[in-house]
Amino acid sequence: MNLRPTAGLLASCALAVATLTACGAHEPAASPTAAAPPPAAASSPAAAPPPGTAGTAGTAGTAGTAGTTRATVTATAPAPARPAGTRAAAPLPPRPDAHGEAAYVRALTAIDPDIVHDDEDGAVDRGRAQCRTIQAFPGDTDRQVAEAERRFTSPGHPEGFGRAKAARIVDAVHTQLCPAF
Repeated sequence: MNLRPTAGLLASCALAVATLTACGAHEPAASPTAAAPPPAAASSPAAAPPPGTAGTAGTAGTAGTAGTTRATVTATAPAPARPAGTRAAAPLPPRPDAHGEAAYVRALTAIDPDIVHDDEDGAVDRGRAQCRTIQAFPGDTDRQVAEAERRFTSPGHPEGFGRAKAARIVDAVHTQLCPAF
């Protein structure tokens, strides 16, 4: 029995399978030997031809169906999941003009002068980031207040200003920096 042709055939089959698997793992349309079916055909199994009907040889139809099945699995794969309770990052609101910035700093200083602690630019940046939280979690005041308590710290208050002041900070941010949220 001659094993060389059989070993060569098995090696070429293994190479073909590895190539098809590598092509299908990233992008089905990238395969030079098989074009991806249109999205309508990929999303509907009924649109795929039954095995053995896409050509004269029975194996040609099966290969066509396997290509469609691979594209269907790739096309319907879910997007990467975010952790529960999180949402996509909202854009930051524009930086206020000098008048708006001064009004915001006055509102924070009225709550506690140490909130700004001689860093108006930092206070505005933290407020804009808080606007993102307000927009991402509308109606979730507990989350908004917790984020403000974590975000607004100072050398004199490294653990934040407490829940009551954090709630007032959220109100000042919402009123002065992002009233549309």
